[in-house]
Amino acid sequence: MPLTHLPPDARPREKLLARGPQALADAELLALLLRTGIQGLPVLQLAQSLLDRFGGWAGLLAASVQDLGKVKGLGPAKRAEIAAVLEIARRSLGQRLAEKPAMNDVDTVKTFLRLHLGGLGQEVFAVLFLDAQLRLIAMETLFHGSLSQTTVHPREVVKRALALGAGAAILAHNHPSGVAEPSRADELLTRQLSQALALVDVRVVDHFIVGAGEVVSFAERGLL
Repeated sequence: MPLTHLPPDARPREKLLARGPQALADAELLALLLRTGIQGLPVLQLAQSLLDRFGGWAGLLAASVQDLGKVKGLGPAKRAEIAAVLEIARRSLGQRLAEKPAMNDVDTVKTFLRLHLGGLGQEVFAVLFLDAQLRLIAMETLFHGSLSQTTVHPREVVKRALALGAGAAILAHNHPSGVAEPSRADELLTRQLSQALALVDVRVVDHFIVGAGEVVSFAERGLL
């Protein structure tokens, strides 16, 4: 069933134009992208099933084109549209962080990291390399691990910081368990990387952990 078959006051597009995007439920927003359902599954139900399958927006935002391709009935056109919108969101936030000091807007940094690391099935460690004014130069995922542990080599982080001419760095990793609380190992790793980077005059300004429902900042917790 396409959205045009719904009563006028139940159509997401009309509701958005009349009341703003914040008035729409998650499934309604996604249904605007999908536009039509598949055989036996109306568009709003298809949208909700996608959100349920990937664990909400966080998981869907982290989904690859290959992940989307595993959804029965989700054709190439719909997969491409979803992937394009998600990439636009990532690039928009990345541009914002490249133009202004990252730590002036911690919420934007958290959203940016959630778009990249939220919902991943394995633990990954990434670094946001910043210039001397704390503007984003590049985000690089440097290490991949298992569900419980990532092996991070300080030498490799230092090497990339020097290659990019970074003056500061933000560390980030995800907890696939969904719990964003820092562990003792996380605190130890932060100290080790901070000390290693300090030797080449690169300052670690924060370390973020991305969980299922929140992103925890070491600086905000007084752990840095």
